[in-house]
Amino acid sequence: MRIIAGDAKGKNIIVPQRKATRPATELVRGAMMSMLEAVAEDWSEVLDIYSGSGSLGLEALSRGAGHVDFVEHERCCCDIIKQNLETIGCASQAHVYCLDVPKAMAFLKKQYDVILADPPYRNQQIGEVLEKLGNSGLIGENTVMAVTHSAHLTLAECYGRLKMLKEHRHGDSLIAIYRKDSSFDSHLPGPV
Repeated sequence: MRIIAGDAKGKNIIVPQRKATRPATELVRGAMMSMLEAVAEDWSEVLDIYSGSGSLGLEALSRGAGHVDFVEHERCCCDIIKQNLETIGCASQAHVYCLDVPKAMAFLKKQYDVILADPPYRNQQIGEVLEKLGNSGLIGENTVMAVTHSAHLTLAECYGRLKMLKEHRHGDSLIAIYRKDSSFDSHLPGPV
């Protein structure tokens, strides 16, 4: 597998040699990045959850993201992400959190411009995680999120403050793009 665009274009990255990990293909990564580039205004702070090999976050760094936080619970995958960051020369622009996504959401304290999610295809609880994420303090004014998922799994139109903008199919994968719904804030009570 290799980085497909940007400063690190063509550099090979390592992927876990386990069947349980299914990294996003070059086609899916390219399509996701194109979809995001059309709607994301800022790439200063990026969050890559269910990172696996880190291919999505690495692609974002190669294309000019300022900083990427990777969240992955498998120790072997965390080590691979760190190796891949060294390979593309972006280790100083990233942090790897080796824990599961709900735990990471409990202690990460910044707002992200772009959130990348490539959860396990068989994870039926992904909607619950996305709902918590959509209601968390990680969502900023202009947050955009991209989620890859199986064509056999239907994602909701909204998760907390995130509303689906579009969804496209690429082979057996779907890419859903969400953005913070500004109308959500208008329903909140004003200052007392």
